[in-house]
Amino acid sequence: MVREDKATWKSNYFIKIVRLLDEYPKCFTVGADNVGSSQMQRIRMSLRGSAEILMGKNTMMRKAIRGHMENNPALEKLLPHISGNVGFVFTKGDLKEVRDKLLDNKVEAPAKAGAIAPVDVYLDPQNTGLGPEKTSFFQALSIPTKISRGTIEILNKVYLIKKDEKVGASEATLLNMLKIFPFTYGLNIQYVYDSGSVFHPSVLDITDEDILAKFMEGVQNVASVCMSIGYPTVASVPHSIANGFKNLLAIAAETDITFSQAEQMKAYLADPSAFQAAAVTTAAAPAEEAKEEAKEEEEEEEESDEDMGFGLFD
Repeated sequence: MVREDKATWKSNYFIKIVRLLDEYPKCFTVGADNVGSSQMQRIRMSLRGSAEILMGKNTMMRKAIRGHMENNPALEKLLPHISGNVGFVFTKGDLKEVRDKLLDNKVEAPAKAGAIAPVDVYLDPQNTGLGPEKTSFFQALSIPTKISRGTIEILNKVYLIKKDEKVGASEATLLNMLKIFPFTYGLNIQYVYDSGSVFHPSVLDITDEDILAKFMEGVQNVASVCMSIGYPTVASVPHSIANGFKNLLAIAAETDITFSQAEQMKAYLADPSAFQAAAVTTAAAPAEEAKEEAKEEEEEEEESDEDMGFGLFD
């Protein structure tokens, strides 16, 4: 197979990225640090049929997007996020499903000296299985240990590596000796592009219930402000009507004025004992029903025992 020249390869790359930008309304910008070729191949296979990955040089991706901005000006929002070792994952499907597939395709990796730690690393109290000759590694890192049955045992939980800091040579060597792989690497989702909008991937975790709760909180705030300043709105009118009805009930309670909705209240004020007796009767009714049901169940059990046709000593 004849390898195409550089100019042809660039031309085909520009055609491909323009096709993807036209075909797919949504995409992720992803970081590909520490992702090997075999892992990338597995990720492509897992996304087959639901998404398409495009990697390349940042200058070429920016040039292709700028050249296509006449047809889609919203693509300009992607330009600030093309920095570092990044690529695109284009999709037409559900963004959350594609994100979950990307997150599932992570592999464990050892700590390497000089690498930036993506997470905090702790060492739990444990018997390391290492001989006493390895004590110097633990002493260099100020890790409290003791010798137990000829092996080194870590006494306390140790904060070994801080997130976003470089991994030291001693820390990397110790973790490798303990066969601990503290990091996981895969395509790291940085931003989401959806029909002209760019947002953080955490937005995908917002549910309909969260949106409704925030909306209702805003409605309550609007109603409170409107009630305070006496400015009626759709949000405050129901509360104003309820407060007005309470005022009418208060007037009816203090005067001879009455109306259908106030009759029960006035009757209660006139004879509270009648309502107390009614409340006791209402509360006692469910208890009586429960007792009758329990009695019926006991009678059914006794009848079923008699139907067996023999006694204990028959």
